Amino acid sequence: MNIEILDKPEQAFIDFLDAQIAEFNWQNWEVHERLPIAVQIKQDGSVIAGAAGRTFGYWLQLSTLWVSDDFRGQQLGAKILAKIEEAAKNRGCKKCLLDTLNFQAMPFYKKYGYETVWTQQEYPKTGCKYFMVKQL
Repeated sequence: MNIEILDKPEQAFIDFLDAQIAEFNWQNWEVHERLPIAVQIKQDGSVIAGAAGRTFGYWLQLSTLWVSDDFRGQQLGAKILAKIEEAAKNRGCKKCLLDTLNFQAMPFYKKYGYETVWTQQEYPKTGCKYFMVKQL
């Protein structure tokens, strides 16, 4: 047996580990389906805003919500958030989980009904990360 520290692990090794834990989880988890979901807004063929996540069981896990700098302040983020929540509800979701950094969008999400359920302090050093939940 040889234990090694890998300072620059190959992506294939990381993917292998992810696949192993995913397989274990699927064998033991009560939910057997996790589906990607996304919303986009295009203008002149280019994506100017969008959101992505996944749905499983009663949950929408929102991974990303982005609006191009040129289009901020036009309520596109609110429209995208409403659309992805609606689509998740149509899949049977009752709650949404997301995380956001202290310099990102916590006030935005609070405005639309999200509550901070946990704050990771000193993330990654002097900032913090908010974990937020909303009943859909």
